[in-house]
Amino acid sequence: MSEIAIIGAGAWGTALSIVLGRTGSHCIRLWAFEKEVYKQIARRGINEKFLPGQKIPPCVTPSNDLAEGLAGAGIVVSVMPSQHCRVLFEQMSKHLRDQAIIVSATKGLEEHSFLRMTEVIAQVIEKNGKRVRIGALSGPSFALEAARGDPTAVAIASQDAELARFIQGEFSDASFRVYTNDDLIGVELGGALKNTIAIAAGVCAGLGLGHNSIAGLITRGLAEMTRLVVACGGKAETMAGLAGLGDLVLTCTGGLSRNRNVGFELSRGRKLPEILAGMHGMIAEGVFTTTAALELACKNVVEMPITEQVHAILHRGKDPREAISQLMTRSGKSETLKA
Repeated sequence: MSEIAIIGAGAWGTALSIVLGRTGSHCIRLWAFEKEVYKQIARRGINEKFLPGQKIPPCVTPSNDLAEGLAGAGIVVSVMPSQHCRVLFEQMSKHLRDQAIIVSATKGLEEHSFLRMTEVIAQVIEKNGKRVRIGALSGPSFALEAARGDPTAVAIASQDAELARFIQGEFSDASFRVYTNDDLIGVELGGALKNTIAIAAGVCAGLGLGHNSIAGLITRGLAEMTRLVVACGGKAETMAGLAGLGDLVLTCTGGLSRNRNVGFELSRGRKLPEILAGMHGMIAEGVFTTTAALELACKNVVEMPITEQVHAILHRGKDPREAISQLMTRSGKSETLKA
């Protein structure tokens, strides 16, 4: 029986505890930062704050203490917001088992370093003298749908093929299918960058634009995501898979997408601080990722016009209609060239 620690009891962390707990073959501890969430799960077996109505299996034990949550865990699934990853792993390092497997399930970039989550984790762990094995889990996966057992397909990426195969076997069941992928860069960047495009999709929806607009946005969004992935050392073909196109389509079109909802509300004239305050602790990673993605693109001399306009809407108060107009009136480009 595998001992699994899930660090982060937001919607996705809670959903993963339900997915992994369905077979009853794992011993799972779910660490919650919020004491109210810990108490809800301990008393009722439901995370009413972040994933209401979804029963958490009895094999999942809630915790509000990192040392207790990590004790003896051979697999650690990190599902904290990207901006808390470094601080939490600084606290976690001394409690990690030697050669533990770390599975990052956070879809974001660190805002000031522009690092992917596995890079942040590796940096912190190495500094603290621990040896672990690292992979990343990503793909089109709304928490609610995975928790209730809707068929879901994701990818586990690692340069360690044995790790990827092991996690595939441990995490897969009849409604949660896990594919392996050796492109850690592409899988992580795809999962992060699609959130920015989803904000743009929400803007289009809020302005009442039709299917033509969304289809064009998704296609050109995928093109600029691919350019940056390749420039950073990832594979173009990864962007045609679950962590690229799959997650992009889901997040741009699904009503459960927090990033899409941020864009929708911005298009209606609401201010970003007000929108974020109304999310009641939920995180829209695209708000942070957009800045990091733009800096990463600049560093690698990659043009990302949609990301530029989303950044201007988010952080400079640009009118969404003006942003769309500027995208549509850019100089002519070839679809098949890097433009």
